[in-house]
Amino acid sequence: MNLFKKIGLYMRLPEMRLFWYFSPFALAVILIDVIYLPAIWVWVSVAIFLVLAIIILMSNIRLAKLNLEIKLERNETKGIISNLFDGIIAYDQNFKILIFNRAAEQILNIPANTILGQYFSPDKAKDRNFSVLGQILYPSLAAVVVRRSELGVYPQVSDFTFNQSKLNLRVTTDRIMDPSGNLLGFVKIIRNRTRELEILRSKSEFIEVAAHQLRTPLTAINWIFESLSKEKLEGSQMEMVNMGVSTIAGILKTVNDLLDVTQIEEGKFGYNFQNLDIISFVGQLLSSEIMAFAKESKVSLFFKKPEEESIDIFGDPQKLSIAILNLVSNAIQYNIENGEVTVEVKKLQDKPFVQISVKDTGAGISEEDVSKIFTKFFRSDEAKKISPNGSGLGLYITKNIIKRHGGDIWVESQLTRGSTFYLTIPTDQTLVPQVEVAEME
Repeated sequence: MNLFKKIGLYMRLPEMRLFWYFSPFALAVILIDVIYLPAIWVWVSVAIFLVLAIIILMSNIRLAKLNLEIKLERNETKGIISNLFDGIIAYDQNFKILIFNRAAEQILNIPANTILGQYFSPDKAKDRNFSVLGQILYPSLAAVVVRRSELGVYPQVSDFTFNQSKLNLRVTTDRIMDPSGNLLGFVKIIRNRTRELEILRSKSEFIEVAAHQLRTPLTAINWIFESLSKEKLEGSQMEMVNMGVSTIAGILKTVNDLLDVTQIEEGKFGYNFQNLDIISFVGQLLSSEIMAFAKESKVSLFFKKPEEESIDIFGDPQKLSIAILNLVSNAIQYNIENGEVTVEVKKLQDKPFVQISVKDTGAGISEEDVSKIFTKFFRSDEAKKISPNGSGLGLYITKNIIKRHGGDIWVESQLTRGSTFYLTIPTDQTLVPQVEVAEME
């Protein structure tokens, strides 16, 4: 587009009306000057008005250009938001709905023209048509919601499950701020995970059926090998039987881990919560068969108790024993000969949590692998070198058990310098999730 066409376009924009209002006034003044003033003052007036006209014209062209660019950008942004696959809802501090895109209409089954510009109060969520939207805007109204981020930290990520409509949504909430840092409102990005979770659930059901079918014959084979191990056999025969017992035990553990994972992902792992003294509970775990495993592996196992005589938590002893023993047995298995494992329990002073740490002197984990260590089926290269066999499910199961208890788990590690796994469990019962929900990666 050449210069004259651009100027012609700008001259037709509404922002140019000031220039057109000024033009008749300027012509009238010049006409009066021609009639009543000497020629020199006429030329002076004409020059002044020409300068003013040029200044106003250029200012208005610049303003018109900026406004045109803003309108184009706004239309482009509106077009992008409108065609996103994720639902977008934006609202101000008074919950006035400002943006409600096409995907949000489809996911929530609400026409945009019935909600845009409206103030959405909690009372409106009682309407069946707006129930899902109300729970998204006011998460405290939701029956089943799982937070995936820390409270008060933005962006916030939460998973919503709506049993009546069979919807599974992941909602990311962020703030809308002005350049001065003042809060203008919020935006929610809604991802419909219903289909995705159905596919994962189908895979999980297949694994569960396969694992069940495998467990029955494996249990029978295991019984046969254990019976043979009690017989008086020759050296080579006993060696083969012991190898069979060890192999079948490993396969059975993998099958049982697969069954545990499918139950976790379906939200049917089953928890039996009760009051526990975590200090005596961990002490009893470490004095059981895990101590014999440490001695057999030539690893020293230590228990560092806190100053408190007892620390009460609300947990499932059977599930917590799985989680803690997973960490301790890994610390022993992937340690060096004559290495050490230290299990410490301490109460956090500034938070209503107890922290359990498992520190080893083993091979360590690379920085790249630390972020993947709790994912399903993942095994680090260092772990594979030390023990080629393994399902990569133990830490995934452990993470989900701790999350179900309202806690958190993480690891700090360096290659060749060992690892320290930390887990927290709330001492306040109200911080424990009330219901078990499906967990899908």
